[in-house]
Amino acid sequence: MNGIEVVRAGVLTTVQDLGRTGYAHLGVPRGGALDAPAHRLANRLAGNPAEAATLETTVTGVAVRPREPVTAAVTGASAPVTVDGRPVAWGAPVRVPAGSVLEVGPAVHGLRSYLAFAGGVAVEPVLGSRCTDVLSGLGPAPLKDADVVPLGDRHGPAAHLDGPPGGAPGGELVLRVVLGPRDDWFTAGSLRTLGTGAYRVSAAGNRIGLRLEGPPLERAVKGELPSEGMVLGAVQVPPDGHPVVFLADHPTTGGYPVIAVVPEPDLAPAAQAAPGTAVRFVPVRSAARDRARLG
Repeated sequence: MNGIEVVRAGVLTTVQDLGRTGYAHLGVPRGGALDAPAHRLANRLAGNPAEAATLETTVTGVAVRPREPVTAAVTGASAPVTVDGRPVAWGAPVRVPAGSVLEVGPAVHGLRSYLAFAGGVAVEPVLGSRCTDVLSGLGPAPLKDADVVPLGDRHGPAAHLDGPPGGAPGGELVLRVVLGPRDDWFTAGSLRTLGTGAYRVSAAGNRIGLRLEGPPLERAVKGELPSEGMVLGAVQVPPDGHPVVFLADHPTTGGYPVIAVVPEPDLAPAAQAAPGTAVRFVPVRSAARDRARLG
């Protein structure tokens, strides 16, 4: 079998693709790569279509040994990349001989690196996707040492970039937010705080949500909501008042009010924001809400 052997699995390395859509009514979130642009770029560099599965590493990287020669590429969080201990390129196609050890080291800037192989990771799909969903448990389990991961057939030639790939956010993560649907559950002061408060990324975050530390948001309504649908990027506020930005493996329903929603293009930098990163929310207007007001 054409595949790779896991030499060092790292703290959390999972198989990811563009996710599984159309199953929210069954309680299954879309999931997929948290930094979708980095995932797509890794596939492009390896000669794969965007939907091919990659490995998503978290902080500590991963080391693998291919059973056959393979072209690989690493994007996302910048990290040292070596083949049998010799430095090779990050953000470019790398040819790895059979039996050699390809290692992605600890992230230097950002949190999550993406490792693509020509042909893609070919684990068995579940509900149309190969991605690991840490909330529902669907898809392959996170990698562990000595696992063997199958690879698919090569798709096309590797690509090269004219410039360096993008990376993690700088000293501050700026997230645009569209207020609602439950902004009326919060005081006017809380809405001002959301746009002006100094927040930081908490170490308690994961693939489900980006947890933030900072000034709590006070409710104007003290009751509880019935569970309602949750979307990617929802900014949910639990009873402690500290906002949580929902990421790819978020629950499909929830009972805490959602004060705002982060547009999907802003979520890739959020997936790379390390604990302690400063976060600033920037409220933007919603054309749909404006049309509703004009009625």
